[in-house]
Parts: sequence; C-alpha cells; structure tokens
Amino acid sequence: MRRNPAPAELEPVEAFCNTATLLHGEDEFARPETAGAWLRAHGCPEEVSPAGLAALTEARETVRAYLVERSSPEALDALNRLIHSVAGAPVVRSDGTLALRPASDEPVAEIVRTVLEALLRDGLTGRHATRLKACAAPECRWVFYDRAPSANGLWCDMDVCGARHKMRAYRARTGGARPRSSPA
Repeated sequence: MRRNPAPAELEPVEAFCNTATLLHGEDEFARPETAGAWLRAHGCPEEVSPAGLAALTEARETVRAYLVERSSPEALDALNRLIHSVAGAPVVRSDGTLALRPASDEPVAEIVRTVLEALLRDGLTGRHATRLKACAAPECRWVFYDRAPSANGLWCDMDVCGARHKMRAYRARTGGARPRSSPA
C-alpha cells in the first residue's frame, strides 16, 4: 500500500496489524519462518510456539476489528479482554508515559502488550485518536494512518480499494451496464 507510515508512536500498532495482507492472502504469522523474520525485525523474541502464533494472530485481528469499528460493543469487549489477558493495572513511568504491567512473562504477551501500550497511549486520545484506521474495504482491512487534513480517509489506497468501491457503486447505480463502443 502506498500511504506514508504512521508516526513512530503508532508504528508498533500499524506494523503488527499489517502482518496480514488480506487482499493478497498473506499472513506473516502463518508460518514460523515468516513470523520469526517479522519478530526479529521488530526486536521481539523470534521463537514463538504454534499456539503463540495463533495467539498473535487473534490479538492482531482483535486490534484490527477495533480500528474498523471503534464504537462496536463487541470490538470494545474483545479489546478489553485482550488487554486483561496480557496486562495488569497500568502504571505511570517516571517520564510520565503509560505502561502496562505484565500479566505474564510469556513472549507473546510482551509483544501484544507493546502494541496495546502504543494504542492506548497514542491511538485512543489526543491528536492521533481517529487517524489510525483500517481500510473500509472488508476484503482488505489494511491499517493506515490517515494524514488527510479532515481525517476522513476510508481507503488504504485510493487507486486500489477506493477505485474498487467507486466502480462497485457506479455499477450498482447503472445496473452493471458498461458503455458500448460505437460501430466503426
């Protein structure tokens, strides 16, 4: 996708959610080799069990579902359950930033806790609150940072997902008719 990356504060959330490219059927957590490469590149322990990879996938989809529909009771409940499963009560560090206490010392919990800290600290309130989004196309859901002045972007890439949506809307309005070329 062609959007500029999220600000550094939200990069952990964006990178974690985009380990799956639904539009192309790719998932970096699907195989231990690709998961290990992603984990290594992001400074995480690269040895994760198959159950750990499944937990990472579930956590990713929970965060992505929240970014799709922030006001959904189901998405909020799932996000709260995820937070509770990997973190204890929050604490304030000496520099004034929020940290989540570990609920366990498992590597997967540490990875997810890092993502959740970024989301809770910078993605729920303040200047970034509504700018981290998931693409409105259900077959895509790529997570992107909306840099539009009005923060009203819907698509990860206007040339791909936006164009598909516009073409579908056009075909629905016109009954699917395509323009005919005139006989020569």
